[in-house]
Amino acid sequence: MLSRVFGFAREMMMAAALGTGPVAEAFYAAFQFPNTFRRLFAEGAFNAAFVPLFAKEIEAGGVEGAKKFSEEVFGVLFTVLLLLTIAMELAMPFLIRYAIAPGFAENPAKLLLTTELAAIMFPYLMCMSLGAMMAGMLNSLHRYFAAAIAPVFLNIILVTILVAAWYRGHDGPGVGTMLAWGVMMAGVVQLGILFFAVRHAGVSIGFRRPRLTKNVRRLLWLALPAAITGGITQINTLVGTAIASGKAGAVPSLNLADRVYQLPLGVVGVAVGVVLLPELARALRSGHRVEAANLQNRSVEFTLFLTLPAAAALLTIAEPIVRVLYERGAFTPQDTTLVAEVLSVFGIGLPAFVLIKAFTPGFFAREDTRTPMYFAGLSVIVNISIALTLFPAYGAVGIAIAAATAGWINAGLLFGTLAWRGHWTRDAALVKRIPRLLLASAIMAGALYFAAGWLGDWLAAASPIYSQASALAVLVAGAMVIYFATAFGTGGADMGMIRRNVKRRPGETPAAGEAGQDPD
Repeated sequence: MLSRVFGFAREMMMAAALGTGPVAEAFYAAFQFPNTFRRLFAEGAFNAAFVPLFAKEIEAGGVEGAKKFSEEVFGVLFTVLLLLTIAMELAMPFLIRYAIAPGFAENPAKLLLTTELAAIMFPYLMCMSLGAMMAGMLNSLHRYFAAAIAPVFLNIILVTILVAAWYRGHDGPGVGTMLAWGVMMAGVVQLGILFFAVRHAGVSIGFRRPRLTKNVRRLLWLALPAAITGGITQINTLVGTAIASGKAGAVPSLNLADRVYQLPLGVVGVAVGVVLLPELARALRSGHRVEAANLQNRSVEFTLFLTLPAAAALLTIAEPIVRVLYERGAFTPQDTTLVAEVLSVFGIGLPAFVLIKAFTPGFFAREDTRTPMYFAGLSVIVNISIALTLFPAYGAVGIAIAAATAGWINAGLLFGTLAWRGHWTRDAALVKRIPRLLLASAIMAGALYFAAGWLGDWLAAASPIYSQASALAVLVAGAMVIYFATAFGTGGADMGMIRRNVKRRPGETPAAGEAGQDPD
């Protein structure tokens, strides 16, 4: 939540400073490159492949066995990342021109700025990949705080840079360059936080000569498909960025809309996925299949309880949300209309993106990373096909439609396969609650639609910002009251469900206690 709040502050300031102009396009396109690699080959791969293997080493050989395994992985990972960074830096002009932002080729100044910014930021990948490994170790040890708080520092550093740039009166390209160096600095800070957190947890990592041991080979065998699967949203985002570079303003519009819908996705979906994977892996290894099925069902129940109303709100009042957050400085009313249209479509896909986070641990915990990879590949094909078809006529909105469609196809395939294999059992509570949560969300959306019309004068672009913000706050507060009252009143939710999902009880099952670690 802290990361998302500071992320909003960052995007609001960037929108005011840069709008959707060429410097904003260059920065977002350049940042997309290392950020996508990070999520593909670091967070996705290591949370999927490293966590179960590290947890297994803890149970089999204790902390010393886990330490040896982590050092073997660290030596190989560091070497590979160093070589990858050098290769990417040398090939950066080619990659930006032909892969990341081919649409910038007609504007040499924008293409050059994008290349320079990407070259500055790419080493961020190395810091964050090593950090993702350490975050996986901490998650396996039930220590979630350091891994969760570290990303906040990226936004803190970038907000500080934007404040300094505004105070000193820097121009657009100067702000972009300062932000790129801020990203690089944030990577070093986050890596340092995670390194000391791992040492505090009782596991000190030393450097070993890189060798492809049996454990490392097993990790790589699992990590390659997991990297593709875990980062499916990022793959689609990267493809969307490349296509969007062909139309002015489309790249920053997609990124600004992405920041808003990432709030529920990051706070709910990512958090549930991170916590569910090690718990599910432990339950399955201990033979507690009933507990494993219950974990999956309760996770889906909780994610839908929180994301269905978020999706309904984004679909209904996207324009007031975007206007209050971004419309000032260089960000115009025309920009608000475009970003709001993109955000509405992302809202339709939000439940699918969150469900993917809840379904994939069901495969990864069983060390099956290939099946989700195949589904991810299929959804990428769907995304590219629809985006290329719709972009000429609909611009950034067409790319959002493609991403939402691909997300729902991927979620459907994951769920269908789990059910077909018998890994997802029918749950009476879940079957009862989903239609009632949908009903509560629909009632809330209807109320929002009429309330937004009634408060139209307050929400209009000509109104002072405090009037717009006050009216939006009233809408959000009223929507929450209506949704929660309806959800609890119809039986779509109850306090027992909330307590089960927000409070972990690792002592309740043998699987949770076997690791011998006290949770944070």
